[in-house]
Amino acid sequence: MRKLLLFCFCLLTSITHAEQIPTTRRADVVIYGGTSAAVIAAVQVKKMGKTVLIVSPDQHLGGLSSGGLGFTDTGNKEVIGGLSREFYQRIYQHYQKEKAWPWQRKEEYGNKGQGTPAMDGNARTMWIFEPHAAEQVFEDFIREHNIIVYRNEWLDRSNRGVQKKRGSIQSFRTLSGQVYEGRMFIDATYEGDLMAAAGVSYHVGREANHVYGETWNGVQTKVFQHGHHFKANISPYQTPGNASSGLLPEISGESPGEKGQGDHKIQAYCFRLCMTNHPENRIPFPKPEGYDPARYELLARVLDSGWRETFQKFDPIPNRKTDTNNHGPFSSDYIGKNYDYPEATYERRKAIIKDHQLYQQGLLYFMANDKRMPVDVRADVSQWGLAKDEFKDNAHWPHQIYVREARRMLGEFVMKEADALGETQVPNPIGMGSYSLDAHNAQRYVTPEGFVQNEGDIGVHPKRPYSIAYGSILPKVQECNNLLVPVCISSSHIAYGSIRMEPVFMILGESAATAAVLSINQKSSPQKLSYELLKKELLKQGQRLTLQ
Repeated sequence: MRKLLLFCFCLLTSITHAEQIPTTRRADVVIYGGTSAAVIAAVQVKKMGKTVLIVSPDQHLGGLSSGGLGFTDTGNKEVIGGLSREFYQRIYQHYQKEKAWPWQRKEEYGNKGQGTPAMDGNARTMWIFEPHAAEQVFEDFIREHNIIVYRNEWLDRSNRGVQKKRGSIQSFRTLSGQVYEGRMFIDATYEGDLMAAAGVSYHVGREANHVYGETWNGVQTKVFQHGHHFKANISPYQTPGNASSGLLPEISGESPGEKGQGDHKIQAYCFRLCMTNHPENRIPFPKPEGYDPARYELLARVLDSGWRETFQKFDPIPNRKTDTNNHGPFSSDYIGKNYDYPEATYERRKAIIKDHQLYQQGLLYFMANDKRMPVDVRADVSQWGLAKDEFKDNAHWPHQIYVREARRMLGEFVMKEADALGETQVPNPIGMGSYSLDAHNAQRYVTPEGFVQNEGDIGVHPKRPYSIAYGSILPKVQECNNLLVPVCISSSHIAYGSIRMEPVFMILGESAATAAVLSINQKSSPQKLSYELLKKELLKQGQRLTLQ
């Protein structure tokens, strides 16, 4: 009997000990992130015959592309090639099916989807779509290529989270205790968490113009290029004109800084909302917890001044829905409330995201219900609501906040303003961009004259589509020699304003995956990989690298 008890005790101890030993999952290439770049990178690895794992902190794949940003920021569509273009071809194919149109006749929507011939002249593309349609395309990619995805797996960002040896990542651990081991790693997150945990240099905030010889970086007071500023003189004080009464909510009392100087501030975040005006698919905007109409007094004053651009960014997508984005001086951008997000703990990020949600929900509820709103605007807003058939597991609210910018790597090559304006020829191109230098406001302050104003909104168009350098997705070789970073790439703040578009992230994801596989095949680090070999493979995939 004693021997039996001893055996049971030893067995129990063995089982308990085994549970404490982290399990290890292995692949040739391990991708951290659930963004569009992550999915496309994984597809490319599989197409090139290597094993791959996606380790995603998110349940839903696709990032912003499936999280509400359905009115795609494209620029010149002809420079979007490879798997990125295939994504938009698949969107077009989705909307050729009658069942894809439950709330609207296809003919009624017309050509708003920007369908254009692809470069081969055969397949067509569509650049405007519903969130669930995009997510289905990403899940189709995963299923068709038998890609293994581990969801809700969060990187352990402590000192023990990433194991390195001689400059190479050996493995990383997640909070669940799982260990992921690979030969090459790709950080495809919006935040750059794996990059940072691996000891790679990065920057947060806006550089001073003198750092890279730029014009549109740093503080940009008195620069108004998108109309997201206060066009009328509006008092920032609780009692108009009385500074002693205190500032209204959502206004900073700090100086904005000198024009052109650098700071820690980053452009505002928001949720890209999928709204509908179809009565059978519409859910009224919910009244959020802790709702306080006083925090939206500034919007009421803007409307009192005669401003009437409320609906200019209710961009139409199929089935009587919208991709609703920030527009005007006081809108869905929660200005100045995200500065600590890039470096924040998971708990703090969760609180920031919740704060953004409550702000935006309160804004919508105020616009639809409060008597402080003009009657005409309130009546029009009330016709809209959240789409019942989107984001069903999240109370119809997007699962992804718009992280327009977080960490940016300081890598082998830094993309700068002149590069993103098409004024230079960058070395070793791996893809192209063409969108304007697009930065949203970073702060709301009080002018010396005593009025409220926004700062940071930039929209400068490039002279021509531009190439993106291979070195911009590579850490410095002495910092890490088996990691590629296609989202938080090496770029100045203002150049990133153009690069940060979803089609470009997919382009760079494919190029990063290609470089990772070729590096394995050549027994090389990505930094020492033959560019001619990489270029040949990218062109074979249909990537556009230059205008020639």
